[in-house]
Amino acid sequence: MPVRTVVERGTKGKRAVAYSLDWPGWSRGAKTPELALESLEAYRERYQPIAALAGMAREFTAAGPLEVFEDRVGTGSTDFWGISFSPSATERADPMDAADLERGITILQACWSFFDGVAGRVSPEMRKGPRGGGRDRHRIIRHTIRTESEDFAKQVGLRIPEEAALTPDGLREHRETYVAAMRAYNAGEVAKRMRSWTLPFLIRHSAFHTLDHAWEMEDKDLTGEGEGEDEGPASTTSHR
Repeated sequence: MPVRTVVERGTKGKRAVAYSLDWPGWSRGAKTPELALESLEAYRERYQPIAALAGMAREFTAAGPLEVFEDRVGTGSTDFWGISFSPSATERADPMDAADLERGITILQACWSFFDGVAGRVSPEMRKGPRGGGRDRHRIIRHTIRTESEDFAKQVGLRIPEEAALTPDGLREHRETYVAAMRAYNAGEVAKRMRSWTLPFLIRHSAFHTLDHAWEMEDKDLTGEGEGEDEGPASTTSHR
């Protein structure tokens, strides 16, 4: 089966993003829709470990070519960041189908596991460059976890103290609570509904944000180059 793909263009046409509807987190941006699709295809192999962690390796390997299922205009942030910031027409179901929800959660959890693994093996110091303003590992980890736990999670009614997820126990609790809140939201147990986001988009956006920064750490890793190495793998959440 082809991979159902959405192309999202910025309001001024400065950038575009292409992403898979069926594989949350598999998303890439570029200056044009054509280049975004090329980049998405180029990341197919890099997404394979996430599918494997989710127990869906065979399904992902059997997936066919990218097929543009929807071509839409996003928001001004799409122009600025080359990232999708709004749900597609397909992602407006409320509630989600139960099987689709559990599939999305399983893939999101695989993205978390992949992120943790990368964070535990890359060098503390990262190769400097334009992306991320030259942040080292601990700042990337801190940003990724705080954005999800203190910003994204608000969409399903969660509020946690500042930096509460930046310990191993705190992160574990956040992730468990986040998933439980998603299920409660889908069951109609959360009274306040999202205005511009939807649950499918929240899952996709959380997965993308996690993976994008995991791949950033991989790309900037200095391990084996004689610089920025420490005595062993660091805990994902031991850095503030």
